[in-house]
Amino acid sequence: MLMNTAEYLQIVAEVKSQIAESRRLAFQSVNTELIALYWRIGRLIDTHSQWGTSFVKNLSQDIRRDYPGIRGFSVRNLTYMATFARAYPDGEFAQSVTAQVTWTHHTVLLDKVSDPAIRRWYAEQATEGRWSVRALEDHIDSHTYERQVLPSKTTNFSERLPQKQAVWANEVLRDPYIFDFISAREGMVEREIGAELVRNISRFLIELGTGFAFVGEQYRVEVAGEDFYIDLLFYHLKLRCYVVVELKAGKFRPEYAGQLNFYVSVVDDLVASDDDNPTIGLLLCKSKQGLVAEYAFQDINKPIGVSEYRLFDALPSQYEDLLPSADDIETRLGLALPDESTTDTGDEKE
Repeated sequence: MLMNTAEYLQIVAEVKSQIAESRRLAFQSVNTELIALYWRIGRLIDTHSQWGTSFVKNLSQDIRRDYPGIRGFSVRNLTYMATFARAYPDGEFAQSVTAQVTWTHHTVLLDKVSDPAIRRWYAEQATEGRWSVRALEDHIDSHTYERQVLPSKTTNFSERLPQKQAVWANEVLRDPYIFDFISAREGMVEREIGAELVRNISRFLIELGTGFAFVGEQYRVEVAGEDFYIDLLFYHLKLRCYVVVELKAGKFRPEYAGQLNFYVSVVDDLVASDDDNPTIGLLLCKSKQGLVAEYAFQDINKPIGVSEYRLFDALPSQYEDLLPSADDIETRLGLALPDESTTDTGDEKE
């Protein structure tokens, strides 16, 4: 019997998928146990903190002597363990999403986020979005929590969506969005901004947040024989709906709400399927004019929101050569880094 090539390739893909999932589950299990171990050790250290810093130093030396080659028990890491145990005194983390991110993620959270509730929020987002450590640092440094969670958004989601969907939609929306990978230019128009976002689609999707899938730029829809073009169209996997994004180079104007309402209605009728949730509209402006937007939204019957965005304000070219480069500063301050190949990293975070 001849082998069916298409069926065989499907089997190969399925086996690879099973291997990847098994590896993921194995890593998650090992990581959860490692985090629990570090918490138990941290609690022991914290309980005997009155013994002073020499206690931690001696403990590190004794562990390393009895387990040659073991990693993760430097003085620095043991100190992190004690801090970690204090941050989660009841040990609840072991059964929660907090135990699903790596130890290096936790050290970043301990270093950069002091509020326990905000720290847990970042841990949950890192798990759901499978953020790398670098991505976690970038989100903290760009104040993603403040932009996504704190109530500074202008939407009508609560009035136009079912309660659960409204909560999720408000969680997804950020204000402002930081597009620091696009350099602001005098006279920049919407289509130029949209083209730059598409050229940097990976970074754009990271800034939008977990769950967005890109559908198209200048997405054409036909109504009564006339063509209309949506700036950007996405599908959100968690919300299970289309998201229409319109870009405006200036401040919010009331007529923009009507235009967005029109596009959302068209997508609902001509693009979305019966299984999709109601389409959401998002207007991105340089300035959202909060009170003006609130009035404009009052008689809109579709779920829409408005957020501001920020571009990278590049230094005018005539001034660029007046500033020293990073290498110049390092050289002048004697901070030039040694060759990485000869650098000792013996006490790094592990």
